[in-house]
Amino acid sequence: MNESQKNIILDTAREVLQAEAEAIQHIKKSLNGEFVAAVEMILDCQGKVILTGIGKSGIIAKKIAATLASTGTPSFFLDPSEAFHGDLGMISKEDIIIALSYSGETDEVLKIVPFIHENGNKLISITGNSESALAKNADINLDTQVEREECVLHLAPTSSTTAQLALGDALACALMRVRNFSAQDFARLHPGGSLGRRLLMTVGQVMRKHDLPVVSEEATAAEMIHAISRGGLGLIVVQRENEILGIITDGDIRRAMEARQAKFFDICPMDIATRQPKTIRPESKLIEAERSMTQHKVNSLLVVDDSNNLVGVIQIYDIKL
Repeated sequence: MNESQKNIILDTAREVLQAEAEAIQHIKKSLNGEFVAAVEMILDCQGKVILTGIGKSGIIAKKIAATLASTGTPSFFLDPSEAFHGDLGMISKEDIIIALSYSGETDEVLKIVPFIHENGNKLISITGNSESALAKNADINLDTQVEREECVLHLAPTSSTTAQLALGDALACALMRVRNFSAQDFARLHPGGSLGRRLLMTVGQVMRKHDLPVVSEEATAAEMIHAISRGGLGLIVVQRENEILGIITDGDIRRAMEARQAKFFDICPMDIATRQPKTIRPESKLIEAERSMTQHKVNSLLVVDDSNNLVGVIQIYDIKL
């Protein structure tokens, strides 16, 4: 591939991204009371929010449904073709329908509109034509009109689907804000995700609690090296009976070896230990441990019980699995 072809590729990509960014800016400027009314309608909904659409709009509808469902608005996607052949039974009278069709004239979507009206459901349309059949038969129409599709033929849905997707995200985020949807709420709906794990699991559930690398304050340099190697945590804890005196990392060992050289083997643990190491309780959430590590710029915390006895060690690698 020559330089001219490479430049064509990059120029095309930049043109598409610029056009789609402009499409979103246009939608942003055109937001009005209809958007507020749509949010209020969804907030008042006693059932579920059902997204429907066909083709590329259907794919965007699926994503919006997934985003709403994961951010506190019960929602699912309904294929309009399947709905016309029996799946209309999935719609209860308390549900709201959000139908996506850029033209507003999609046959499969329009076929289910009479049922929506007869069933007493509210209908929100997301179209690029406020004069279309779908827009005129909806309780609320959200306009996503774009100047043109940005594919090289100006035919394949590109800018229009970007606008639909962005508007769906705006709906979800507005609903989250009004509902005061919290990180804890998000974690409850995403227990298998990274955030859910950090918000729901405790330090005690993931900490290392067996074969902890502990040495006494009288340990020799050789004993410290063996302990840190056997422990596999990159650190050792210095204790006097059950009292925690300090912590020594493998970095502390290396720096001491470089600084003291031949005299290294004369050192005692407390010569290089960090006194009053950072600790945390086993019942603390993982996110609290992560915050503490970030605040104090450390990778490990000693886990202590109510009597300040060492019961475990937690490291940043245990949190960010």
